[in-house]
Amino acid sequence: MRALVTGGAGYIGSTVAHSLIDQGHKVVIVDNLSTGMKKNIPSKAIFFKVDISDSKKIKKILAENSFDIVFHFAAFINNEESIRYPKKYYENNFTKGKIFIENCINNNVNKFIYSSTAAVYGNKDTHVDEKDKLQPMSPYPKSKLKLERFLIKKKKIIRCIILRYFNVAGADKKLRCGFNVRNEYNLILNLCASSLKKKEFIINGNDYKTKDGTPIRDYIHVQDLAKIHLLSAGLILKKKRFEIFNCGYGYGFSVKEILHKFNLISKKKIKYKIGERRKSDIIISIANPNRLIKLTKWRPKYNSLVHVLKSSLNWYKKNVKE
Repeated sequence: MRALVTGGAGYIGSTVAHSLIDQGHKVVIVDNLSTGMKKNIPSKAIFFKVDISDSKKIKKILAENSFDIVFHFAAFINNEESIRYPKKYYENNFTKGKIFIENCINNNVNKFIYSSTAAVYGNKDTHVDEKDKLQPMSPYPKSKLKLERFLIKKKKIIRCIILRYFNVAGADKKLRCGFNVRNEYNLILNLCASSLKKKEFIINGNDYKTKDGTPIRDYIHVQDLAKIHLLSAGLILKKKRFEIFNCGYGYGFSVKEILHKFNLISKKKIKYKIGERRKSDIIISIANPNRLIKLTKWRPKYNSLVHVLKSSLNWYKKNVKE
């Protein structure tokens, strides 16, 4: 397989790129490095520093290569930032993505794995199914959903699998790539920072309608998520199809449960305080992954909370001085 990976210097894109190369596939990466890290890029990948909306350069890359499939990760993903700068998110995640996909189709590349988000579902009090009503609560998931709908409109002429990620955590098993430690905008990354830098950890609200008052999330290890991408690629390379899959384990943990387990793993007790709720925070987000499991035969390998937290902490330690 010869794959084009957009956003391949980012957290998930780089993990998938490494996994593809580990399996003997050829990988070309395009990334403008606005949020990605060059050190994440596999040494065996061909890399182009280019924005996905730069039609001239993208057309040249497409014309000079014979791609079997595109893995589209390139996007801004900070939900809080999207609330402050909605136009930035719609332009980058939807408008630029649309330009890129159209260029691919016009150059006879019509197979796509699209990186979307479970935040398109909004608040649910049960496991969410791919057919559930979509109620995105902020510009970030709204921008991702707009591109989903654009792809759906093209379903007669493309093969595509849309992957809706739940909360991604952990790091590459060989610590070759991982999340950007400077972007402390998610729970586990903030716990790593609080533990190693002895910073106070803030729990954003403890009055949610959950067992301990804090939000509940389904955390999936990035290595298991990478495997889902490879299996999904296998599906659309074999047969014309258009699918949407939830990517999660099917069970969740609250913020306080994650904090408690992290303290046990790090052997340090993190000081914390209760802060205000964040705008557009989802109360409960848990996947129903049955459709994914049925059609891809995926079986998780790293679905232990201890493994997820340990690999996250090890990556953070490797990249930040204590």
